[in-house]
Amino acid sequence: MMSRRVWRGLQWAALGATVAGTAVLLKHNDWEVSTVGLVRFGRAAWAAACIAVDYKLTLSKLDAASPDYEQVKSQIHQRSAERLREMCSKNGGAFIKVGQHIGSLEYLLPKEYVQTMKVFHNQAPKSPLEDLYKVIEEDLGQKVDDVFTSFEPEPLGAASLAQVHKATLKDGSIVAVKVQHPRVKAHSYVDIKTMEVLVHGIAWLFPGFQYKWLAEETKKNLPIELDFINEGQNCERVARQMHHFDFLKVPKINWELSSPRVLTMEFCEGGKVDDVEYMQQHGISVNEVSRKLGTLYSEMIFVQGYVHCDPHPGNVLVNPTPRGTQLVLLDHGLYQTLTDDFRVHYSKMWLSMINADVEGMKKHADALNVGNLFGLFACMLTARSWKALQAGISKHEFTEAEGAEIKVNVSNYLIEITDILNRVPRQMLLILKTNDVLRGIESALKIRANATSFINMSRCCVRAVTEERRRQCQGLRCVLRTSLTERWQLTKISAYEFWLWLVSSPTIRWILSIPRRKPVL
Repeated sequence: MMSRRVWRGLQWAALGATVAGTAVLLKHNDWEVSTVGLVRFGRAAWAAACIAVDYKLTLSKLDAASPDYEQVKSQIHQRSAERLREMCSKNGGAFIKVGQHIGSLEYLLPKEYVQTMKVFHNQAPKSPLEDLYKVIEEDLGQKVDDVFTSFEPEPLGAASLAQVHKATLKDGSIVAVKVQHPRVKAHSYVDIKTMEVLVHGIAWLFPGFQYKWLAEETKKNLPIELDFINEGQNCERVARQMHHFDFLKVPKINWELSSPRVLTMEFCEGGKVDDVEYMQQHGISVNEVSRKLGTLYSEMIFVQGYVHCDPHPGNVLVNPTPRGTQLVLLDHGLYQTLTDDFRVHYSKMWLSMINADVEGMKKHADALNVGNLFGLFACMLTARSWKALQAGISKHEFTEAEGAEIKVNVSNYLIEITDILNRVPRQMLLILKTNDVLRGIESALKIRANATSFINMSRCCVRAVTEERRRQCQGLRCVLRTSLTERWQLTKISAYEFWLWLVSSPTIRWILSIPRRKPVL
């Protein structure tokens, strides 16, 4: 049996090792206390505890049927969102990434959280230039001055995990250099564990609010996003898959000057996809931009099954060219690969929603594990009301009243929405986020998905479904019949598109407006 003196000695040794290890860590990180995992965990735990206590104490005093209940709940949402934002800002890194994710889920989370967290899309913290130089020199094994003739000190953009600077190589080439924030990778393990513990704790306190999916997605995706070699490979893969779209530009990668924490790529000009003033100055049509963006993402989701999942305005640029408006797609760190089974059911679900086929919605939502919540799920996918879905979303324009109704329902059905997010295949989560980001761009451009918007989506869905049927065919007759069916469906879509163009043509409208002369009897 261990003597008391030996046990005491081991305790002192463990304490000494902890203190020494902490000191070494602090020295390595320039004596910044926030780099210590315990400090970061404590800050996050305190914020979560304050939020939980606020909800418990405040709402327990009110009757859910009280006229003041919704107003008070909104005030708690706002206080809690501000606490969460402050904690994410101080902890940085992965926490800001989660904040950005929350700020993208406009039709899935209370508006107070979404609006408060949107600040992270444009105001992520910046790392000092000397810290970035250390990362470049450690990873590339060369001095910055030996690689670049110029390196602009002000970043083109700063995000949660990295920032991008414009630079000039020795041969005169202008490049964009993406450099990872120095301590993000070191913090990531503790940050992910912190989120897991806190999310499980909140789920225990509030059984109706299960946000385990958020921690699971962060745990799965963060290590992938921290590997810039993977990002460069994604960039080249999507360029190959989408080469038939002449309006798409993907920057070329300079592999000789790239590493897991440094990505050097072709510098691309352009304005942000939500910058209406830039488009007006350069003669760019917002409708053309919206159409091309919809075409690109429909191809990715329904046909290719390989989806760029971070299309926020800083990652999509527009550029006028002699051949029309060019879309520049940046930041390829986060992609979702869809299985064929998921992709086909998701295509069929969208065809059902476009065609107001309620039985079809129910059937394909069930295949996506949604069950009896298929109506709410359809509303989440389209950001349209159930009334509009039943009437046909391709025939009924979106109104401000419908938008206000949807935002109210997000708060009223928060528990059910959370249930759906925990039920659906994990592939769906990033698709939902991508949908919401794209809708945010449409909102900034002051346009909305309409009948024309759904045409290319319908084409892609038809192609996805019939290609799957062709794969299942046992003989040539089946293949020919399936191909003819596909051609007929695509022809009907094209005829509908022509009819829409015809009735919207100013000349046709003018002809139809001419009063007809009554025949002389």
